[in-house]
Amino acid sequence: MAKSKDQNRVEVKVFLYGIQPQIWRKFSISQDASFLELNDAIQAAMGWDNKHPHEFRHGKGKRLVDVIGPVGLQDQTPGEFQDELKVTVGAFLGKRRLPVRMLYRYDFADEWIHELVFETWTQGDGGPEMIGGDRNCPEEDSGGTFQYMQALHGEIAWMHPGYDPEGFDVKSVDFAAKKTRKRKK
Repeated sequence: MAKSKDQNRVEVKVFLYGIQPQIWRKFSISQDASFLELNDAIQAAMGWDNKHPHEFRHGKGKRLVDVIGPVGLQDQTPGEFQDELKVTVGAFLGKRRLPVRMLYRYDFADEWIHELVFETWTQGDGGPEMIGGDRNCPEEDSGGTFQYMQALHGEIAWMHPGYDPEGFDVKSVDFAAKKTRKRKK
């Protein structure tokens, strides 16, 4: 979908790879938001604490070698690297027709892989706005997709007692409450 002049926000759908039933979130964010601000919005939407490294991967076809991320990852990037503070969502999307997909990788030890889909342009003001979602996100430091699925099927005990895999409430998402992870200068 092409963008009209009065459309200054984009709707983003985020879902975790390798988990069934699917865990997903949908929110809108300003085209002027940096990729660091996009990271913070994803963290708030997923209910995570933003305490691990992350990166955004994109490219042509299945070769997602280009990275937008925090300074310090450029040495680990086989493709083009861009500082997430210097790239806005609008600049990245440019004149591309939506939907546009990319990967978001969080916690390189647990290896949480998300697909981001920039779905449609819209209009509005202010910070990120939650639109929808389904199912509770795995707890921070819970071992990644494989261990989460084992716990979901009762093969291992939940690492965090009281966790409810179905217990997501859209109204509970607070974009203002999450803090940006400290960057190395």
